[in-house]
Amino acid sequence: QVQLVESGGGLVQAGGSLRLSCAASGRTFSNYAMGWFRQAPGKEREFVAAISWSGGSTYYLDSVKGRFTISRDNAKNTVYLQMNSLKPEDTAVYYCAATRALPDTILTQGYRYWGQGTQVTVSS
Repeated sequence: QVQLVESGGGLVQAGGSLRLSCAASGRTFSNYAMGWFRQAPGKEREFVAAISWSGGSTYYLDSVKGRFTISRDNAKNTVYLQMNSLKPEDTAVYYCAATRALPDTILTQGYRYWGQGTQVTVSS
């Protein structure tokens, strides 16, 4: 019902910035809460950031607060993750996710739809 495609990953030097995009196709995009997750080698997949359908509420993994910003443009059916001051520890495959939610609802788990992932590599 919802197709998600991430883009914007790549190789960046520590301290640099990268902007990930998640393009969604399908109906009722504005009714979906969105989130970003990541999985690093040897680690479990973890929650990174989430945003409510209205964009009025956001929530972040503590280690990325002040460095990452999640936003959405419902007119473009796109969610973004702006990543600044990147660290080698941020290296991972990043996934976007979507699920039906009420206004201002923030979710860190239980997402129904997932993208294919995009690789982010931060060098020292």
